[in-house]
Formats: sequence, structure tokens, C-alpha cells
Amino acid sequence: MYILGLSFDYHDAAAALISDGAIVAVAQEERFSRVKHDARLPKRAIAFCLEEADINADQLDAVCFYENTTVKLDRILRSSFSGCGIDVSVLNRTVQSWMQGGKLCFRQRIAEATGIAPDKIFTTSHHQAHTASAYFCSPFQEATIITIDGVGELETMTVSIGRGSVIEKVFSVNFPDSVGLLYSAFTAFLGFEVNEGEYKVMGMGAFGRPVHVERIRALVELLPDGGFRVDQSYFNFNAPEVYPFTDKLVKAFGEPRVPDTVFDVDSNDPEVVKNSLHYADIAASVQAVTEELIMHIVSMAIARTGIRQVAMAGGVALNSLANGKIQRELGIELFIQPSAGDSGGALGTALWYAYAVAGLPRHAAMNSAFLGKSWTNEGVEAELRSAGVKSYRRFDDIEELLDIVAGLLQEKAIIGWMHGRSEWGPRSLGARTIIANPLFPETKSIVNEKIKFREPFRPFAPAVLAERAHEYFEIPPNLPPHAPESFMLAVAPVREEHKTTIPAVTHADGSARVQLVHKAISPRFHALIEHFGRKTGVPVVLNTSFNLRGEPIVNSPYDALRTFSWSGIDYLVLENFLITKKDIAWR
Repeated sequence: MYILGLSFDYHDAAAALISDGAIVAVAQEERFSRVKHDARLPKRAIAFCLEEADINADQLDAVCFYENTTVKLDRILRSSFSGCGIDVSVLNRTVQSWMQGGKLCFRQRIAEATGIAPDKIFTTSHHQAHTASAYFCSPFQEATIITIDGVGELETMTVSIGRGSVIEKVFSVNFPDSVGLLYSAFTAFLGFEVNEGEYKVMGMGAFGRPVHVERIRALVELLPDGGFRVDQSYFNFNAPEVYPFTDKLVKAFGEPRVPDTVFDVDSNDPEVVKNSLHYADIAASVQAVTEELIMHIVSMAIARTGIRQVAMAGGVALNSLANGKIQRELGIELFIQPSAGDSGGALGTALWYAYAVAGLPRHAAMNSAFLGKSWTNEGVEAELRSAGVKSYRRFDDIEELLDIVAGLLQEKAIIGWMHGRSEWGPRSLGARTIIANPLFPETKSIVNEKIKFREPFRPFAPAVLAERAHEYFEIPPNLPPHAPESFMLAVAPVREEHKTTIPAVTHADGSARVQLVHKAISPRFHALIEHFGRKTGVPVVLNTSFNLRGEPIVNSPYDALRTFSWSGIDYLVLENFLITKKDIAWR
């Protein structure tokens, strides 16, 4: 039985293909279209999934969509009503967007795109899809399932119990009370793009102090059942014209930060330092309150279900600081679906149909996020020739290649690395990755400013041999492949004795967003780190996504060549090929 899951029309459109309950392929449309957060119907991602299974669309048994559009539109239209009146401009904009975009006609659009009959197209609710993606990808046969995001149709948070292939919802919180929208409002206040810059808030907060915690905490009421209320007088979640917050928030915290304003706590300009610290303090404070909110939700959910194995999804589940904290403080076994945001809805809606509707037997846990497109050496070489790259080295001896690359890293070279199937989710985990030497503090600024072209305060992750990770970070030994740390989804303190050992991946607050590299899951990347460890004594490399600022992670050899050419990356590895800058004549 082939089941295709789809998410689109909001942001991060994706397609997922399930065969007899097993995941065949999953990918976001942006990887193929090269449009960041592409929300359009994912025709290219669909084509990839079908190609990976070697089937035609007419062999699909079902196509599932991740949202109930009628309920969602009803909520949005009701939001156009302001008090006793109607905000006509918002109403017109909403109706125009939905009618011109054909959002209510999703079945017809899917049928036209796939050729499948409309009566084989099914839907789940938004949070059903999140719930299924969390639980059915987890290793648990019994779990407390928690989804937290901005808003689906109406729900913003749900708690469910999963047993076997059955999921039963326990309770939920509805719009406008939302952890995700609260965090996004402060994301906008701090000058970042909503649904894109939330992780920048976490990075900025490391430079500040949570001095505004009491004032932000006063905006939220924690309820004894595990729910919460948000003081709506400070926010405009219904239909924001520009900002999702009101003048009341501005009066409380000052003027919003202008996007792309210089942020430098070490500047020689006292005014720059003052402003930077002001906004860093706000970021640290909203992060602290968000962690309290998530801790409240998770702890009360466990109290209600009595189950300490927890599976999470929804955009808020990507808050790696909170994930690390709830693991340390609650001592729970936690699984987070690696593409926890809206793109994960494509996988969730397919899994829901497979297990909850079709009754297929559950498959093994998602231990690997490598579910995207791969390239053969022959395919890479054809792309190189097509791009006009005539000079390159191909290695038949992989150990020789790894030894050379490890040596280049030791000499402070920055490497673009592409191998195997691309990653599912927002994190590069060793398939489409930029790697560097973490032993030198200047590596961080070099990668940020000359390669990623992004804000200098942004941290980088350490990719570390899974079996050695506890030596460098305050995490338990022998964490399993499905642990959040394997997907770069939890922050942990760097051990005191190693903060100066790996300064390029130790953030301002002494923490790091760890990535465990397991030999059985990622053998070539694991072997590269082993080679680097033998040369330097440290089995850790700096790892960041293989893309330039504002672009999706690379998907093809051509994407990688283009990024390599336009950035300060020193060497490029494409499967068994090593390319230098001088090899690219069209630069």
C-alpha cells in the first residue's frame, strides 16, 4: 500500500511517501525549487518521492492532506471581526488570498498534480498530523504525545496518549492562547522574521540576562490542568497588519529592534553595546518564560497520563534549549520528530492514514533523518562536467579521501560536504553540511561572516562521535539513535574542562546544540570525525547547514558547486570527489 502525505499552502511545503507503513522518502519542496520556505503545492517533492519508490501516481492507494481547510478558514474569518465591528481590509485580504490561492480546492489541485482520483484524497487535522508524526516515528509503544505550535485550524497545543497504533486525545488549548505565537511575537519585536528567525532569538538570548522574566511571566497564566492563557491585550494574533503585538508591549519593553541593526556586545561604540544588551536581555527573558511554559505543559501532561515516555512535534518542539532542559530536569525519555514544524505534517498525515485508518503494522522507529535525494558518483561526475568543472580528484579509496579532508580541517580549511541521502528537517546532520575545525575561536566568525553571510552572534553545532559525546558535553553516555541529540534538537552544557578546547562551538552561555554521530547511521561522516580525532585528539567538528543566508540547504551537486563558488568555503567534497576553488573555471 502506497500512501502519499502532503503539506502546503502556508509554509514549508513537503511530500512524504509511505509503503506498507514504512517511510520511503520525505522532502521539502524548497530543496528542489530553491525557494526558501516554499509553500506551493510540492510538485517537485512529489515527483522525487514517486521516483524513489519507482512507481507512478496511479499506483498510489491514498493521498493525505495535513489540514482541515474549512475549519481553518472559519477561524481566520472570525478573526476579522474586531469587537463589534469588522476589519474590512483584513476580511478582503483574507478572502482574496484564499480564493486566488485555491486553498479550499486543495483536493482538485492535488488531483490535477498527481492524477489520482479525488475520492482517494483524505485529510487529517493539523494537530492530528503533528501527533502522528511524533508518535508513529518514535520507538515507543506507549507514550504521552505533546504538540505545540503557533496554530493549526484552531488548536495551538494538544496532549494525547498513544498505545500501539491507537492515539487518543486527552486535552488541548485553542487559539488565541499560543506558546508559538507568543514566541513569534517577540521574534518580530526583536527584528527577526516570524517562522524563520525564532532560533535567532535563542542565539541572541545567550548574550543577555533574563531580567524581564517577571514582566513576561505576567503575560501568561498557567492553569492547573496543564493549559495556559496569554494576555491578549499585548498581542495581535488575530490579523496583524505589520506586527503581531500591540502598543502595550512596546510601552512595556521599548521600541522594537529594527531588522539587521548591528548586534555586538563587544563593540567599541557604547550605544551599540547598550542596545545589543537591551534586546539580548529581552531574548533571554522570553526564552526563559517559554521554557517554563513548556516545562509546565510537559510535566502536567505526564501527571495526567502517567506515562513518562514523551513524543513531541509542532514548531515549538524545535526549541532546542527547552528540549535539553526538560530532559535534564524531568528525567524523561524524549523523542522529537526531526522535522517537527509544518513540513512534518506531510509525514504525519500519511502515517495517520497508514496506522490509524488502514491498520498497517507499525514499523521501526525513525533513527535516521536521511530520507531525501541521493546522488551516485556517476551522477555527480555528470553534474560536474555539465557545470564546466573539468579538474577534480576522484577517490576510489575512501580512507584516503577522509584522511586528506581531516588534514585540511586540521589546517583550518572550511569544507563543503555532500554525501548520501539529504536530511529530513531543518538541520544538516552530515549529508549536506559545512564542516570546520572547532579548536580555534576565530573559526566561528570566519564561517558566519565569510561563508554564511549571517549575523555574527549565531552559534554553530558540534558534531561529535556518539560514543565519545559524554566526555565533552553534560549528557548521559550511550544515548540511542532516536535521542533528540542525534537530530541536533537539544542543547547541553559543554563540560567545563572542554569549553576552551572547542571554543568555535561553545556558545556565549557555555552551551552547545549537540549532534551525536552514530557509526551505524552515518558511517562515512562518523569515519571522517574519527580521522579528525586521531589527528587532533578531539573527535568533534563544527557543523552547519550547507547553504548561504536566505537560501535552502543544497540538494544537488550543482547547488553545492554554486554555494561553494559564491562563498569562502575552501574545498568541496561531493561523494568521492574533491574539488578546489581553482577547479571551477566559471567563478
